[in-house]
Amino acid sequence: MNIDVIISAEDIRPELITNKVVVVIDMLRATSVITTALANGAEKVIPVLTVEESFKIAESLNNEVILGGERRAVKIDGFHMSNSPLEYTRKEVEGRTVILSTTNGTKAINNCLEADKIYIGCMLNAKAVADKLIELDKDVVFVNAGTLGKFSIDDFICAGYMIKCLSKNSNAVISDLAFTAKYVYDNNNNVLDYIKNARHYEVLKSLNLEADIQYCVKKDLFSIVPEYKQGEITI
Repeated sequence: MNIDVIISAEDIRPELITNKVVVVIDMLRATSVITTALANGAEKVIPVLTVEESFKIAESLNNEVILGGERRAVKIDGFHMSNSPLEYTRKEVEGRTVILSTTNGTKAINNCLEADKIYIGCMLNAKAVADKLIELDKDVVFVNAGTLGKFSIDDFICAGYMIKCLSKNSNAVISDLAFTAKYVYDNNNNVLDYIKNARHYEVLKSLNLEADIQYCVKKDLFSIVPEYKQGEITI
């Protein structure tokens, strides 16, 4: 198993992911939302690039959906929910389809279509993802969504935690970036304190979203591994 990291959605290239297993990470907050919604009984999540496409898909499904997402961390006009995982409770999402469009996360997912498999990862399901990867024993790339096309330390440390969980696989060969991500996690086990240095943390804090941050740094709340196939994410 070869392990590598891509540092933002803008850095995804077909030759880096073709025939490989990809884990998309946008822990603050899209992949945390997806994982939470599915863990709470949502039927599926449809990750969408644009607001216009979101409304179009909702109309094609007779609007029997939840429209969720954000632009620059702010809820989209006309959507039911924002990009806060705390909104996606069992009461709200069980048995329903969520159409999600976000600034970074859903773009990263849709940029990975050349991969062999696409999984959704965050702190909330990190160990479950690692266990799935060990079971598959294929080359894996952790794709950090990043922030507006740039490196984001929150996604990077999350990848580092998953790589640490993978380290029990003695056959793993890790790239320099993957080694560095693991090193960052190994030396910063208090993830919340570390990501306070992230630019995106400051954006969320300025919008009074500290509760989202505190939730998204929780480790291994769920044992599910969401997978993207043919435009939909399910478990």
